[in-house]
Order: sequence, then structure tokens, then C-alpha cells
Amino acid sequence: MTTVVFTHGTGVREPHLGGLVARITSGLAETAPGARLVAYDWGGPYGARLAADGASIPAAPGAGTGRSAGDPVEGDDAEEWARLYRDPSAELATAAAGVAGRATPPGAAFPDERPRAVLLDIAARGVTGAAGPLAPRIREAAAELARSPLLGPAAEALDPETLAAVLARALTATVVAADIAADSPVQIGGDGRDAAVAALAERLGGAPAGTGRGPLLRMAGRPLVRLGSHYAVRRRRALTDAAHPAAGDILKYLARGEDMRDGLRELVATLEPPVVLLGHSLGGIISLDTLITAPVPGAELLITVGSQGPFLYETGALPMLAHPGPLPDHVPPWLNLYDRRDLLGYAAEPLFPGRAQDVVTDSRQPFPVAHSAYWTDPAVYRAIGERLP
Repeated sequence: MTTVVFTHGTGVREPHLGGLVARITSGLAETAPGARLVAYDWGGPYGARLAADGASIPAAPGAGTGRSAGDPVEGDDAEEWARLYRDPSAELATAAAGVAGRATPPGAAFPDERPRAVLLDIAARGVTGAAGPLAPRIREAAAELARSPLLGPAAEALDPETLAAVLARALTATVVAADIAADSPVQIGGDGRDAAVAALAERLGGAPAGTGRGPLLRMAGRPLVRLGSHYAVRRRRALTDAAHPAAGDILKYLARGEDMRDGLRELVATLEPPVVLLGHSLGGIISLDTLITAPVPGAELLITVGSQGPFLYETGALPMLAHPGPLPDHVPPWLNLYDRRDLLGYAAEPLFPGRAQDVVTDSRQPFPVAHSAYWTDPAVYRAIGERLP
């Protein structure tokens, strides 16, 4: 009888492991009725845990001041800016949305003539002074804003000083958003950002004071209040408690994975061959590394599902084998399954031609659901059943 040793992925603990094992047992019964499934529960003895009960997690802003965890901290506009970084025109659109179309009297200047002219001047000549850190991108942002169809309605709705502040924030958010999209390793701080907003507002005809925050900016930020940094910072302990087993398992394995590998080797030594190592996600990495380290008597096949082992190998982060080193001869045949929609699943065959075989599956689920949908996909069990010794 073939024994399949299933090594689970990150963050899996009881009681969830029991349900997962039952599902895989049921799936294998249909395509490999002669196989026996044994679970390697490394998460219990070796998985990550907060040994000091979260002493490393900083307290939320305002802690110890009598405020509750959800109370806003005076002057904290980070969440509102997060909304503008996602959509630099959000505040401008908020202003424009409340304006009904009105005819401009004959001979009167259009409300957006002056701000548009200044924006075009910034696009042509750039900026200096406090807005200097944004200079490399500010000209393009100003040209784009001058063409915005929101400029006219917003100019009708706002007084000149408020409009100048709104435009200054939109310009600043556009530049910062571009830096974020470009993964710039250096980002402007809040003080520098506010100084740039003040300088741009003054250039646009407004007052430099009081341009960092306003009611429109708060309105633009409301849809993300429970999704962005304000919510995350204030609930950091709860979010860490929920996330640390998964993230911590990965970090602990990469730093100190010997116990996890030794535990798997000891389990296999108690089983009658032939044995198949089946690993999901980090479990696939543990299985692969264990086989690379030294021969595992009785192990005749490695199966990885939605695993990052190939990616770690290619990036030089796989603990037991550095690229471009070949797989040791004692590593058994390797079947690697991944779903193209699973952003945590990687191809092994291009890196190990002749030693690894890829099978592409399709759960028709988006990520991250796709990363856990393998175990309800009949194609996964067919691929496994066809290759069991």
C-alpha cells in the first residue's frame, strides 16, 4: 500500500487541519483507492507563535491617553491621504459632483480660466522651493490636471482659496502615487508633503496655511476608513494575531527550518514504503528541502501543490539548494501542480528539466481563493492518482 504523507502549508492549525485532511482523503479515495494518507502536523510543534504574547507589537496611537482604540488622533490625516494616493482626483470629483450645469454670463470669465493658466505655467516652467522634491514629476501632473474635465465644475463650486488647496493636494497626490507605482525606495514624508502642498497652493492663488486637511479631503477618505492604514494601525494587535501564524511560519522556516525537516524525516522512517511526499504551499518547500538535504529511504515521489519552492530556488532563497545547482540524484521524481490564477504557485519544470514535471490546473477561482481551491478540484486528484507508485 502506498502511503501519502501530506505536509500542510502556512497558518494551518487544528481544527482546520482535520477538515483539510478529511477532504484530501476523500479526493484520493476516488482516484487512488489503495493509498493511505498520513498528515504531518508540523504547525503544532514547530509553527510560529508569539512567545511573549505580542510584546513586540507597538501600542496604537493614543494608547494611554484615555481614547478608545477607534478614536481619531488629532492631526492624523494619513487615511485621507491614502485615499488620494489611490485616486488623486477624488477630492476634485467630490467638489465637482455637487455642481449643476450653469451658463456663464456673456463677457464673464470662466471660473477655471485662472487656475488652468497657472497649471499650464507650472507644466511649462516647473516648480522650485518647498515643492522642489516633487519637481521631476510635477510638470506632467500639472499638464494632466489642466486638461481634467473636473476642473471647471470644481472651480464653480469652490472659492479660489479652497480650490487652490484642492488642486495642490491633487498635484501632490498624483506625484506621490506615481512614486508608489514605481516602487520608489524613497518616499516623501508627511512634513515634506505638506510643505509642497502649501507652496503649490500659494502658487495657485491660495493661502499657504491650512492646506493640509479639509472637509473635502475627509469626505474623499470616508469609503476607505475601515480598509486603510488608520484601521490597520488601530487594530494592529488583532490583525497580527490573525496573520502571524501564516507569515511567521514562512519566516521561521527560512530562519530555522531544521526541526520541520527532521520531523518529516522521522515520520517517513516509521512508514512502510512506498511513500509519497505531498506538500501544499510551504509544505511543498519543506518536503522538497527535506529530500534535497539527504536521501529519504522509502520516498519514491515528490508532489508539490501551489508551492513556492521553484521561486525560492530561482531567487536564491531556497534553504537547501542555491541556483543554479542541480537537484541531487537521490531526489525522487517530482510532480508539481499549480494554478495560473494562484499567485503563490510556481512552475518547476523550466528550472529542473527532466527532473520535475508541471501540471497546470484551473479552479476558475480568483486569488487568493485559488491557492486553497486545489483540494476541491478533481483534476488535482486525477493527476496525483495517475502518478502514485
